[in-house]
Amino acid sequence: MDLKIIEELLETIRNRKQFPKEGSYTNKLFNKGENGLVKKLGEENAELIKAFLVENDERMASEAADYLYHIIVALEYRGVPFEDVLNILRQRHA
Repeated sequence: MDLKIIEELLETIRNRKQFPKEGSYTNKLFNKGENGLVKKLGEENAELIKAFLVENDERMASEAADYLYHIIVALEYRGVPFEDVLNILRQRHA
């Protein structure tokens, strides 16, 4: 399994945070602030749950990708490195 895409996504999100780019969806999310990000996370979570319950596997994978992206944006907004999440998963799996 190649997880390089996660590294590339993290790099892009961090780059947008440090060097905002006009028209960037990631920057639009950062500009929504905490309340806007919470609302967006809720929407994406609901879409993932709906896909889990009533849609096909391809749709569920698509919604999971959307949710993961928005989780990473929220973490970066708060200054919580995604690597911390991975370290916790490693500790729990050990």
